[in-house]
Amino acid sequence: MNLTSTIHSSLEGMITCPGDKSISQRVLMLGALMNSDMQIKGFLRGEDPLSTMRALNQMGAEIEILDDALIQIKKKSESFHEPSSPLDLGNSGTGLRLMLGMVAGLGMKATFCGDSSLSSRPMRRVIDPLVDMGANIHSEQGMLPISLHASTLSDHFIYELPVASAQVKSCILLAGLASKRQVTIIEPVQTRDHTERMLQNFGAQILVESEDGKNIISLDGRGPLKAKDYHVVGDISSAAFLIVGCLISNSEQLTICSVGMNPSRIGILSVLKEMGAQIEITNSSIESGEPIADLLVLPSKLKGVHLKGPIIPNIIDEIPILAIAAAFADGETWIQDAAELRVKESDRLSAISQGLSQLGVTHENFDDGIKIHGSPVPLHLEHPIEIDSFHDHRIAMSFLMAGLNCNQPVTVTQCDNIFTSFPNFLEVTSSLGFNIEK
Repeated sequence: MNLTSTIHSSLEGMITCPGDKSISQRVLMLGALMNSDMQIKGFLRGEDPLSTMRALNQMGAEIEILDDALIQIKKKSESFHEPSSPLDLGNSGTGLRLMLGMVAGLGMKATFCGDSSLSSRPMRRVIDPLVDMGANIHSEQGMLPISLHASTLSDHFIYELPVASAQVKSCILLAGLASKRQVTIIEPVQTRDHTERMLQNFGAQILVESEDGKNIISLDGRGPLKAKDYHVVGDISSAAFLIVGCLISNSEQLTICSVGMNPSRIGILSVLKEMGAQIEITNSSIESGEPIADLLVLPSKLKGVHLKGPIIPNIIDEIPILAIAAAFADGETWIQDAAELRVKESDRLSAISQGLSQLGVTHENFDDGIKIHGSPVPLHLEHPIEIDSFHDHRIAMSFLMAGLNCNQPVTVTQCDNIFTSFPNFLEVTSSLGFNIEK
């Protein structure tokens, strides 16, 4: 599916942010492990969470969709069982990495597969610690397909992350929880902590502390969890596209309601404010252990910034849309320490560079980042252009936002994967006045 965006006259409106993809997937797994009746409200019905739900049901979980954003997890009469066919996680790196930990902890035999994009992504970073913990895993060169064989994981497992990764951390925590073992993870800097907050919300015996600049998470998986209904907050990564679309185009104001404000996720707001964005935070509260608020985005003039170091892990998913903000900012934006982007759904640094080149935006490429020379005026194109998204939802949505401030139509190809994280993207953008069409 190809989508085309064109410049528009004005934008103003109010929307509710779609549910957080990371949280939706995590609560499915924890809910299935608790084996109690519970409901999940605000669930993101994107393809990534749905593939995780299908995989859990293959193993004996009883999870069903009651309404558009409402999920029911039922207490099952029997324990998990080995799936009769491979667990297909589609395009979901989060679902795959976390479920590898969960299934390894359950000591079950299972084979994992995914689509062509997921099959090209390295999984060694979760395979290695699971093998160290005692899991029996077979994989060619650390990629899909991956086969787990029945094994017993060791207790009192300690693992220091060589590179900060919330997915690796969560994989080990789920392995410890499912196997009822004690695990300790040491991360060089704090990463998104949805798993820890969720475990605390359900009564797990988990301790998070800081020592010598490092973050240490200790979990005793033997403690019982207390199931209760859960409300998924809005996904700030999805909100980021709408925020930047508003900031770079001829807009009045935009209100986005019920946005998750987890401190480990709001680096995007800090960066945009540093760039000069006027973003007001209102109606702050707590929902199922996660901070939540409404965001008011006002007309702003953006300027370039230098991004590197500890902020990068907390904005890694938002760098594609930040690159678009940088293209329409006054001055130079330099993003460093972001080599992780080369092993996402696509080589995102390369995809960003190719798209910016087609837009005529001057930039320089580095192994770990990109330097963008922006200009706070609409881009002048000689003719309509076509940009390849490389089947990457974040690349697709980012360049569709760029098209809102170009004098010629911008068509982005291979946009189907947008629905992995933002299933109602077209409906939401249309309601706000964005000119984006099939």
